[in-house]
Amino acid sequence: MLNPQCLCAFLAIFMPALHSQDFKDVEYARAGKVSLLLDAHIPDGRGPFAAVILVHGGAWVAGDRANNINIQPLLKPLSDARIAWFSISYRLATDVARNPVGAATHLGTAESDVRRSVAFVKEHAAEYRVNPNRIVLIGQSAGGQLAAMAALRPDVDGAVQGVVGFYTPSDLASLARTSSFIPDGVKDAVQGTMFENILMKGLTKFSPINAVSEKAPPFLLIHGTDDNVVPFAQSERFCEKLKAAGAGCELYAVKGGGHGAGAWESLKLTDYKAPMMRWLLRTLGPS
Repeated sequence: MLNPQCLCAFLAIFMPALHSQDFKDVEYARAGKVSLLLDAHIPDGRGPFAAVILVHGGAWVAGDRANNINIQPLLKPLSDARIAWFSISYRLATDVARNPVGAATHLGTAESDVRRSVAFVKEHAAEYRVNPNRIVLIGQSAGGQLAAMAALRPDVDGAVQGVVGFYTPSDLASLARTSSFIPDGVKDAVQGTMFENILMKGLTKFSPINAVSEKAPPFLLIHGTDDNVVPFAQSERFCEKLKAAGAGCELYAVKGGGHGAGAWESLKLTDYKAPMMRWLLRTLGPS
């Protein structure tokens, strides 16, 4: 039986040129009764194309893959570069205030969903005309943390070629003590209780900065210098840790940028797009 990469090459030779395609509400996995969905855009042509998987933000408790104001600014540059993209949903945490420890543990559930999306794209590479060995994860905010963890701790055969992390919370334990990114309900519910240490251990476990190794794929971190939700220093320290481990990392500072690519659009802070696309094309290789 042909492996996915060989099958992609076979189809590219014998299939006629194809028009671009858009897919909505594709189920990439099931988690009990929960249907995990994605939307996708495939460029015109035979392929196989490089691909990115987009992971939205929302503090792990909110957000959606569709019509997301922070995801939308990325779609045109990706499409113009003829890179296939897959925008995924994942399971969100609930009852954060009443069960903060459970919410922290839920980070592993959402991380697993991102890994399953990588497996789906690889398994269906021929169907979507993509190269299973040319995939990058792009995550924003909480999605950046999930994308980073899925790339740093991949499933067998689940490696990706790189990660683009937008304003990524890379040290959750530190963030929980200093930032408004962690809901006040979580802080108030555990402060001074026996659960505080348990929560901090959980946040440390799911912090990308603590999962770095020499096997890490290259990272591009994009972060606003005026971010008052996830401090710019988080990406600085994360990038330093990656480079110290021998992994590639570049940090692009959006001068004067706050938290959210959607807000950057209205402020015309869009200079990050050109270097992002250069990094992607260099990392993914030529089409």
